[in-house]
Amino acid sequence: MNSRTLLFLEDDKDLQSLVGTFLREKGYRVEPARSAAEAQAVLARVPVDAAIVDGLLPGMTGADFIRELRKTQPKLPILFASAFWKDLKSHELLTRQLGVVRIIHKPYKPEELLVWVNQLFPAPVLPPPPPPEAMEAAEEVDVEADDLAASLAALNAEYGARLKEKVAALEALLVRGRGGDAAALEEAYTVVHKLHGTAGSYGFAEVSIRAGQLEAVLLPARAGAPVDVAALDASFRTLAAAASVPVKPAAAPPQSSEGVLLVVDEDAKLLADAERMGRQVGVGVVTARTADAACEVVRRQWVDGVLVHLDLGGPLGGLAVAHALRAEESLPVLPLAVTGARDVLEERVAAAHAGASLFLPRPFTARDFSAAAERMVAARRPERARVMVVDDDPDAIAALTQALASDQIEVVGLNDAHGLMEALAQHRPDLLLLDVQMPGPSGFDLCRILRSTPEWQELPVLLITAHLGLEFRLAAFQAGADDYLSKPVLREELRARVQARLERTRLSRERAERDGLTGLLLRRPFLDGLRARLAESRRQGRPLALCFLDVDHFKQVNDRYGHLAGDRVLMWLGRLLGARFRREDVRGRWGGEEFVVGLLGESAGSASEILARTAAELSDMTFDGDTGEPFHVTFSAGIAVSPGDGDTVESLLRTADARLLRAKENGRNRIEA
Repeated sequence: MNSRTLLFLEDDKDLQSLVGTFLREKGYRVEPARSAAEAQAVLARVPVDAAIVDGLLPGMTGADFIRELRKTQPKLPILFASAFWKDLKSHELLTRQLGVVRIIHKPYKPEELLVWVNQLFPAPVLPPPPPPEAMEAAEEVDVEADDLAASLAALNAEYGARLKEKVAALEALLVRGRGGDAAALEEAYTVVHKLHGTAGSYGFAEVSIRAGQLEAVLLPARAGAPVDVAALDASFRTLAAAASVPVKPAAAPPQSSEGVLLVVDEDAKLLADAERMGRQVGVGVVTARTADAACEVVRRQWVDGVLVHLDLGGPLGGLAVAHALRAEESLPVLPLAVTGARDVLEERVAAAHAGASLFLPRPFTARDFSAAAERMVAARRPERARVMVVDDDPDAIAALTQALASDQIEVVGLNDAHGLMEALAQHRPDLLLLDVQMPGPSGFDLCRILRSTPEWQELPVLLITAHLGLEFRLAAFQAGADDYLSKPVLREELRARVQARLERTRLSRERAERDGLTGLLLRRPFLDGLRARLAESRRQGRPLALCFLDVDHFKQVNDRYGHLAGDRVLMWLGRLLGARFRREDVRGRWGGEEFVVGLLGESAGSASEILARTAAELSDMTFDGDTGEPFHVTFSAGIAVSPGDGDTVESLLRTADARLLRAKENGRNRIEA
């Protein structure tokens, strides 16, 4: 269990209940408070290790509370949560003047808050970790996870059951407020503010959005301005309608075979241009003009990323779209890009806080759009990464493997540092986790060896140690490490650091190792990946099928329909190969109109069936020549399978190439195995 105590200052008891339950299940002691006075009483009674402070409290702002708190506790780590405070000036006030560690924007998920809470304590003083048997007991972990999920589901259901009561009480307050009761209007604002910040955390994203709109209508009235009755009534009706719809866990829409980008903008010409650019680069484009329409799109179909106008409907209006989309059940990590006419630092900061990873100038060029689309599609559909853990303690390897292993990350362990170079050549990892203190060469020594070996100079290395003094940190970076983690390793911090390094590595490799037209691996990185899969097939005793593909009569396509039409053929075949196979399969462009695919665990028969489906899909596509003339294409393929056709990459390539030639000689548009 965690020995840390948290002050949770939040006046909404529903959010307190949800988040408090979650944090306690994760091992934290949570001391709740709903007002500044209650918080001061907690601080006088219990020493706390950190505080979570809401931005709007009864009778004062969260910033005012923190300002007072700093007089007695200048070093206390503080997380600040609010649906507002998104501008650069407020950010400076909170972080630089008041020492807030991080600003968290409402509505947030409890899991999101947990990541930031864990990062407040990089070197926690904890009891010894549980024995590895406990970590390996999957059934016990599953029971705990089920218990927590059941608790959260019960809280969600309870909150949903009370929504109609909250809306009815709000309606009564608004009626009194329209009649001139200023106190009722103020109380109504408080209710709406809580709904805006809390409903999304419980999964009621639409209620949160509508409450935010009503909050914006009520805000001027708090300063003494006349109430816009028409806008007030309209906003309340939409909120009431959203609250009356039961929320059920939504299954993620099925993944599309091609990349799909959602463009949210009010400019009809820009939307039409985006659709045209999408067709040119082989990315499907769906459009929306409002936040509601955007949410409806992502509920009914797969989307790889979103490009939204920063000022949709008004200054920084696009941020509301971003928050609404991120609140959708299946889209917490949906890649997001914004486009704006002004390259202003303040607006970029606001966009980054909303989760945007790209900023495009407005109007954007076809090249800008293509690069953004490819980056978001790649981020949404990452190939499976491989992480190697080197530690002399098998229990430590087991614990780190359990923490990291997922559909997107494969973990391999090595408990003998002397075999590192052989293991690297065999597994070819994307990231290395090294324990510093091991028998024989230390983590520092191994890191220096890697940095002196050209093949592994760019491999990301994270050191794991129980020491975090200045001397260690200097030694780590001088040895060539990219980052370090302290023992005992927090799972959320481990995942966050590893994912961040893998993402940067992926982006770097995309630029260096991918064919710009098809998006597939170039020849050298393809061969590297194929060798790794072949070694894996030997270890597991499974076959590996190598497929050589060649577009039939491609020279005639270029000569008759134009080279741009030929490029479109290659691009779409690349898209098909990229979308139709598993993460562990390797796909590359060999050169010209030739492609290669490595299928782990497939026999000659199953590989032929897989390629036949892709061939049929390609032959059904209609391409347009440079002058508009329609045409169709096919491909031929040869397949070699290890170990029967050879046990080296070179022998498999020779056999597959010979069978490809036989397919051409036998009339093309066929697969030889």
